[in-house]
Amino acid sequence: MRLSAAAAAICLGLSVANGYADAPADKPPAAAPAASTPSDAAAKHAKRTACLKQAKTKKLVGADKTAFLKTCIDSP
Repeated sequence: MRLSAAAAAICLGLSVANGYADAPADKPPAAAPAASTPSDAAAKHAKRTACLKQAKTKKLVGADKTAFLKTCIDSP
């Protein structure tokens, strides 16, 4: 019985030293909000790919390409 009490005291001391005793035990971890659905992400990717192909066809580079991509991707 003394051995188990000593082991419990050591474990408790180590958990307090590592900061585990400060964390609330009754609070569940916060769930990350879903940014977008998989189909929405796929649609955004397809649109971006199409815009990149158009920019390549028009042979845009640098700032012109960046401006074109912003307007192309943001358009409905």
